[in-house]
Amino acid sequence: MQQHILRDGQLLILREAMPDDAERLLAYIEQIAGESDNITRGPGEFAMTVEQEREFLQASAASLTSLYLVAEIKGEIAGALSFRGGDRPRLRHAGEFGISVLKKYWNLGIGRHLLAYLIDWAKGTRVIRKIDLLVRTDNYPAIHLYEKFGFVREGRITRHMYIHGEFIDCYAMGLAIDPPASQAR
Repeated sequence: MQQHILRDGQLLILREAMPDDAERLLAYIEQIAGESDNITRGPGEFAMTVEQEREFLQASAASLTSLYLVAEIKGEIAGALSFRGGDRPRLRHAGEFGISVLKKYWNLGIGRHLLAYLIDWAKGTRVIRKIDLLVRTDNYPAIHLYEKFGFVREGRITRHMYIHGEFIDCYAMGLAIDPPASQAR
């Protein structure tokens, strides 16, 4: 668990999600689905039951290559980050993450804290060597944040999303996680 003071003075608590968070996380996901077109699901499109979400969170907590973070303010889920590494030995070293923040908490630094936690965690696994993401090409604040952390644009995926009758391109971005030279093999 980590605690941070946000730009507006509020206390942010970052912690790994627990199976008991399932119901609250499903409600959070439904809320953000209606607040932003920057995520891959719209309202009503996340078809997971509370029990399925609970099992997913339990499996994530038990995995060395998965992470599910919750950002809380005064007991409310204000943001979340989910990372999953590959399932097979040849892909285990890399994974993709998704990140979201409730609209009322945008521009307070929550995304920055979630991302920093992910990178520190990945380095600590000594397994994860690459963090990938997809981001809309017109989501300038997110792109700027990722680039500040060292992510680079690795490609463009055309027509990746279709929202409100329009195709939207996304950048594939990645960050290499390498051990210090003294530990490299």
